[in-house]
Amino acid sequence: MLRRLRIENLVLIEEAELELAPRLNAITGETGAGKTILAQAIGLLLGAKGDAALVGVAGGEAYVEAELDLPEGVLEEEGLEALAELRPDGEVGLVAARRIFADGRTRAYAWGRAAPREDLAAACERLIAMSGQFQQRRLARQSYQLDVLDAYTGEAQQRRRSELRVAWRELQAARRRLEGAAGAAERLEELRALVEDTEGMKPEREDELLAERDRLRHVEEIAAGAGAAAEAVQPEDGEGAAGLAALAARALAPVERLAPQLARAADELRDAEVQLREAAAELRGFLSALEAEPGRLEEIEDELERISATKRRYRCTSYAELLIRADEARAEVADSADPAAAAREALSRAETRVDELCAELREARQAAAAPFAEAVATELRDVGMGDGEFFCELDKREPSPSGADAVRFLVRPNPGLPSAPVAETASGGELSRIALAIAAVAGGTTLVFDELDAGIGGRTANAVGRALERLAERAQIITITHLPQIASLAERHFRVEKVAGDPTRTRIEQLGHAAQREELERMLGGEEFLTAVRR
Repeated sequence: MLRRLRIENLVLIEEAELELAPRLNAITGETGAGKTILAQAIGLLLGAKGDAALVGVAGGEAYVEAELDLPEGVLEEEGLEALAELRPDGEVGLVAARRIFADGRTRAYAWGRAAPREDLAAACERLIAMSGQFQQRRLARQSYQLDVLDAYTGEAQQRRRSELRVAWRELQAARRRLEGAAGAAERLEELRALVEDTEGMKPEREDELLAERDRLRHVEEIAAGAGAAAEAVQPEDGEGAAGLAALAARALAPVERLAPQLARAADELRDAEVQLREAAAELRGFLSALEAEPGRLEEIEDELERISATKRRYRCTSYAELLIRADEARAEVADSADPAAAAREALSRAETRVDELCAELREARQAAAAPFAEAVATELRDVGMGDGEFFCELDKREPSPSGADAVRFLVRPNPGLPSAPVAETASGGELSRIALAIAAVAGGTTLVFDELDAGIGGRTANAVGRALERLAERAQIITITHLPQIASLAERHFRVEKVAGDPTRTRIEQLGHAAQREELERMLGGEEFLTAVRR
């Protein structure tokens, strides 16, 4: 439903805001008053090309904005993904807008955010059906014809369509997974190689090796220092620090009893002797180990190179990162199965589900096609379209998110002529009546008629009015009309009139009951004409 339409500085309309009723809305006015500007405004939302000539004199740009109800699932349809990403959280409707600048440039907006014109038009076309070139384009589109037939078929069909959209996305995902299965197998091999290449590597091992290498690279210097220290503490010949500490302790031993204050110093000297002898033993053991590992430095260099090469191969910046990656790879390899086999199985399940839903959709369409065509034919006869011969043909096609069927609407405008696609055989006014007949049977969202009353009057006008009234129970109707038979049925009536001045401008106002009566009298020919008719 189109709830609100706002127009600013579009041709002669300086400013207008229409709050539209959910059922039948009529727009009337004298010829040349500017009713077509309303159709142009809606056309811009449907993707019509902007033109500098549409910009009024009240400013440097024209602006059209509409607030529309947004049925569930509309933005999930193919081609509307980018627009769906613009939707604010919690927003239930669509705020669509077009801005036209004085140099002819245009901008499209969804919820106040810049959007591609084509995306906005695609969304609005799903919510608004408009007569004229838009109706012809819409009726010619097989996807629209399929949508109409499914709408007639009922809510269960809509649920199947929704389930198929989900199943189709799953099918595409399964196909991508299968295509990527070779890559997954290659990745698995890489993971196994990582596990193998890091076998035996333990945390802090690199730091330990680096420290040991640094020590071995300075082995002569270290040996000289350790040897000198060992000689100083406990030389092989003569007294060292340990012997001197022992000598000092023995010197204090005889006098400890005479001078108890010396007992502590004597104990410390004896302890120092023990510690020094232990240090000397440790130093000599260290020197023996250095002499026993002549090839150790080369082994360490090889192991460090292995670590460095592994980090480079797997693009790790540190040894810790390499070990983390190795642990993750080990866990993934342990849980992995053949990726191609799993992908093929998932694809088979997805294909089966899509085929099942396509079959269910086809069965329902085949059952509904003939009753739908007959119902539309009846409506066509009611609105003065000759014998009202209308056909709905079903053909098979490649599966898609909407099923595996192609639908064609055919009409036979005159007896003896072959049937032909509706968009190719009807004039503008006839096309609007065909669209009305289809919508009266299948329903819709918002339908805008600008040429519906072209070339009709009398009984046909009454029949068209009744068809609109029936349709308005199931869809919102906006009709720009010259016929009082139609305008009198409107739930909400807007009058368009030209206001003289410099510059001239067009005003749109919603009519109350009395003003609506006056407008209907004008449309019937005015008071004088009505008086003459009554005589």
